[in-house]
Amino acid sequence: MPHPMLVVEDLEKTFTLHTQGGTVLPVLRQVTLAVAGGECVALHGPSGAGKSSLLRCLYGNYLPQAGRILVAHDGRMVDVVAATPHTILDIRRRTMGHVSQFLRAIPRVPAIDIVAEPLRAVGVAAAPARERAAALLTRLHIPERMWQLAPATFSGGEQQRVNIARGFALDFPILLLDEPTAALDAGNRQVVVDLILEARRRGVAIVGIFHDREVREAAADRAFEMAAYAAAA
Repeated sequence: MPHPMLVVEDLEKTFTLHTQGGTVLPVLRQVTLAVAGGECVALHGPSGAGKSSLLRCLYGNYLPQAGRILVAHDGRMVDVVAATPHTILDIRRRTMGHVSQFLRAIPRVPAIDIVAEPLRAVGVAAAPARERAAALLTRLHIPERMWQLAPATFSGGEQQRVNIARGFALDFPILLLDEPTAALDAGNRQVVVDLILEARRRGVAIVGIFHDREVREAAADRAFEMAAYAAAA
């Protein structure tokens, strides 16, 4: 078994509803998971099982109440739960990529530059960064005439493809995918599956939520059943 790139230990997450008298809503309890390089683990379970909450905890958007999230970063295991904001940003810049369901469209920034930005952030020169971005946009069937346009005017499916291209632009060691194919047709779903399989062959550790069963079965090698860890209210 390869050394784990991502380890979750006894993770607990609750939400406090301040508008409802401080009611505490438990979401996750004692989540334990290890993901090695080359693995794609699909978070599986019904709506409300905590899949998105777990993914947001892994990325550092949600602060858990207990437990650890260890990430292989700079040759050591760093606990995201206890890390400083500066360290979390560095992990996001160099170690852990994230493809959300929705593109955060930046006004007036061309699609090709949005895709190239993760490469530029780690010091890749403009020309090779844009070359990589162009290759991914081509592969995801975004016409070249649209590359210089800001994606704010694109359709939902086009924005999602730009989002996927951005997520795969840099070869992150760890990748989080939140329903990456939700707005895509069959042809583009297959492109995303191919990108995931190629990343796995490079040794990337992937955790994803896949609404589409065929995509999940093609891209992931195991499912992580969330029902056992969903905290009952």
